Amino acid sequence: MPDDQSIGVLAAGAYVPERKLSSAEIAAATDIPEAVIREKFGIHQKPVPGPDDHTNAMGLFAAQDAVERAGIDPAEIDLVLCTTEEWKEHPLWTAGIKLAHDLGAHRAWAIDVQQRCGTTMAAIEIARAMMLASPGVDTVLIAGGYRNCDYVDFANPRARFLINLSAGGGALLLRRGHPRNRVLGSAVITDGSFSLDVIVPQGGTVDPRFDDPVGTGGRALDVPDPAAMKARLDKKSMANFLAVVDQALERSVEDGRPLGRADIDFLNILHMKRSAHRYVLGELGLRETQSFYLEDFGHLGQQDQPLVCVEAERRGLLRDGQLMVMVAAGIGYAWSASVIRWGSTASASA
Repeated sequence: MPDDQSIGVLAAGAYVPERKLSSAEIAAATDIPEAVIREKFGIHQKPVPGPDDHTNAMGLFAAQDAVERAGIDPAEIDLVLCTTEEWKEHPLWTAGIKLAHDLGAHRAWAIDVQQRCGTTMAAIEIARAMMLASPGVDTVLIAGGYRNCDYVDFANPRARFLINLSAGGGALLLRRGHPRNRVLGSAVITDGSFSLDVIVPQGGTVDPRFDDPVGTGGRALDVPDPAAMKARLDKKSMANFLAVVDQALERSVEDGRPLGRADIDFLNILHMKRSAHRYVLGELGLRETQSFYLEDFGHLGQQDQPLVCVEAERRGLLRDGQLMVMVAAGIGYAWSASVIRWGSTASASA
């Protein structure tokens, strides 16, 4: 039974901008056939930011959604782990403090957490550790916004795998002792040998120029040597996707035993090309109906997982008592996974 050592998700929240970029528009901008955009890249449309959809602002909108779904007072929150991306309203700016203030979480202290697209699961593990080790930290908000789509140059063939980047916000509210949506285990794998394979060449201390507009030239995401990156990453990426899931499952114990792939009911996975999505499902022994493919949302970075929680539950794909595994990978490279028993433990054994 749940006790004070258990961590549960009070609610997930999400925000998606109204403005969308269609597969036809992406095809026209990239000179890639629309059928390839839709079927190979797996993008039917993707949200892009409107004039008021600033990065941390979208994280706030998602946090407000989570608070409303949870039915709590923001003043109950003790800690905010802000997952807002580095591309945000202002440089050299602690976004989490602003998010907590605007939300009304006036008792909470806040810190920004970054691991690109793997941030949410890493933040779940940090939140779990903080609640178990730090007196007075009982309710934690993980929330942030993402619009790295601004840094995608559709004319750059070296970075075409990034055309799925979109915009939005995500949030998870966690509480110590909460009896539902129990966090069972997490795992993270990193490999810094890939740290310079995907970069924005200009705008940092190595090359501080700001000559180009954002999303063009040296101020766009680039892959200096795509062939070399692919050759090295192909040997590791899918293997690490599966390894980090296995590690998270091994750290998740129910009824005195660690869990395994056969226990997974639902896979909450980031947006990736359709063939890779199907490969991971197949390796884990899952059907396509046991996941939610973000073909109408693209890739919201680390906000994919909260968004999938909201959308999959709304559509009846994620049901009470199911074992959900969240998994993602982020450039750098990092792979992360978390295991959550969605709903109640009683429902799982019924």
